[in-house]
Amino acid sequence: MVTAVRHLGPHWYASVMGTAALAVGGGTLTTGGSRALFVGIWALSLLQLVVLLAARALHWTRHGDQARAHLRDPAAAPFYGCLSMALLAVGGGALALGRDWIGEPAAVVLDCALFVAGTAVGLAAAVTVPYLMAVRHRVEPGQASPVWLLPLVAPMVSAALGPRLVPYLPPGQPRATLLYGCFALFGLSLLATLLMLTLVFARLVTGGPLPLALTPALFLVLGPLGQSTTAVGAFADLAPGVVPAATATGFGVLAVVYGVPVMGFALLWLALAVTHLVRARRHGMRFAMTWWALTFPVGTCVTGAAALGRHTGLAVYDWLAAGLYGLLVTGWLVAACGTVRGLLSGELLAGPRPAPVAPSPVTGRTTSGAGR
Repeated sequence: MVTAVRHLGPHWYASVMGTAALAVGGGTLTTGGSRALFVGIWALSLLQLVVLLAARALHWTRHGDQARAHLRDPAAAPFYGCLSMALLAVGGGALALGRDWIGEPAAVVLDCALFVAGTAVGLAAAVTVPYLMAVRHRVEPGQASPVWLLPLVAPMVSAALGPRLVPYLPPGQPRATLLYGCFALFGLSLLATLLMLTLVFARLVTGGPLPLALTPALFLVLGPLGQSTTAVGAFADLAPGVVPAATATGFGVLAVVYGVPVMGFALLWLALAVTHLVRARRHGMRFAMTWWALTFPVGTCVTGAAALGRHTGLAVYDWLAAGLYGLLVTGWLVAACGTVRGLLSGELLAGPRPAPVAPSPVTGRTTSGAGR
């Protein structure tokens, strides 16, 4: 077991995020007896999180050299944002679904603990990873990747999930402080993401397609788009009675004025990402852990579309959420099956293969094996 976790990088937390998104997205769209299914899926995400936290703790204690290598690798370091989002996603699922199993008091305690831990880790990653990229890493504009967005998106997940805890705080200052704090996290993540997204888009149109193994990472751009739409919807849901009436009305307006155009751009990017994915498959793209990018980012668009359905009253957004959820289910099944096969064969936990002498421009890898 000790040897097996040597190359277990932080990118593995993406599998937890994807499973939690599958549960919460399904719970958002359905009611009644089928809800039990999504409670079970959330329980699976909780189990995944516990197992991965233990394995990563073993990784750090027994293979500290490799753990530090991940931080030094500009292709692997951004995945530390996945730890934050995994904690937050499972915590949010506890309040949305897990309370049916463990009871509301336990669900609130679990969500609070994971929200605080996830937010702290996310803020640390949002500062530390860009600092390392500027000071320690040596990156060129042509190396820009959607993976760079991961540590910057983590605070947006806190912004989207934090408002659910507002009703469980004492009325007055505590509730307002949490709501405004989540709004600040929204702004922090949004502005930082916009700065980084310009680099990613410029790299894509001027440098050609991404390496095959990284192509699914294009779906990561959907994360900040869908999650920010979900966040403004949550602000509008929880603001009445917490902040002044005029401010609450403003949050309701923001949910529509911001969410509608951003969801439109998300659909444009989704079409672009799908065409690149089809191209990569035709060029021989094999399974890698980057395929989990087909899950959580799409899940944020499911909850974002559902929020727009609530605040616009338009059935088209409910249909859109259902269609996107179908895409999420497909992505999760593909990623989960590939991960199970890779674990059984030992390929996903093996060390990175030596780089070829003359690598093809359409293939890519990292020194840490983060794309495995």
